[in-house]
Amino acid sequence: MTQVCMIILILLAQAVDLPDSLEVTLQGETLAIVNRDDFTNSLLDTLLIDREKTDHFIEKLDQQIHRDPVNAMINDDGETVQGQVGYKLDQEAFMEDFYAYIFGNGSGKIEVSVLDIYPEVDSELLAHIRVQPIGEYVTYYNSNNKNRSHNISLASEAMDNHVVFPNETFSFNRAVGERTLAKGYVSAPVIVKGEFSEGVGGGICQVSSTLFNAVDHAGLKIVQRFSHSRRVPYVPPGRDATVSWYGPDFTFQNNYNQPILIRTKGSNGSMSVTLYSSDVINYQPRKVPEASPRLPKEINSDL
Repeated sequence: MTQVCMIILILLAQAVDLPDSLEVTLQGETLAIVNRDDFTNSLLDTLLIDREKTDHFIEKLDQQIHRDPVNAMINDDGETVQGQVGYKLDQEAFMEDFYAYIFGNGSGKIEVSVLDIYPEVDSELLAHIRVQPIGEYVTYYNSNNKNRSHNISLASEAMDNHVVFPNETFSFNRAVGERTLAKGYVSAPVIVKGEFSEGVGGGICQVSSTLFNAVDHAGLKIVQRFSHSRRVPYVPPGRDATVSWYGPDFTFQNNYNQPILIRTKGSNGSMSVTLYSSDVINYQPRKVPEASPRLPKEINSDL
């Protein structure tokens, strides 16, 4: 038994301590062990670097290290949650050390350096743009329809706390993402070619329609909007915005000189969108018809 353990230890030591190997670490943790022979070729006694293999290695290393920043946000209690700084591989510093190893002799070790990636939205910005409400809209739905209510809540959470910067175009589909079973969406009634049917993510169009009316109320520039093939009951006629992942999208542009904060909430039978900005924004609101607080017959039964 002792001899078997010794053999295993020797094999492990050989696997780690490869001749002329390079160990790449981050904060003392080993990320990769490679050899210069993996990245070089010889031509007439001249050492040549294989750029394709080297670039592929750098790309994989960066993917392994990369951490996206997290924007600051406002929680359900109205408190600001601090953002988090992300980081990525400092490729310039790494390549300098990597080339020194490639053209050197023997084994080597590189402790990689990283570059900070700061979030677009920090607590200071949020404090500046959460002051002035510039547009809002509320629609209503049957909270007893659990599947549809669930989808509305999920899409609302995905869109909440988004910040749209001046001249930036906001896309509903890009912000909310694909509505799939893997993301928690469930089957609920949708309109397909003018008829009601069941589909994953049913109810999402009430979220996009509520957003459209809040955006229109704020006087923002509507870039793209499509209506359903038949009237929907949760907004006045002609005030809907249909969306689907492989089809229509709802987009608008922030044509003001201040960032816009989107706050959304879908629960207990109501879907609300409120848009905020700074107190120095010069905006021109538009009048939009309100949604009826009474649940239409269609919503009480199926939708």
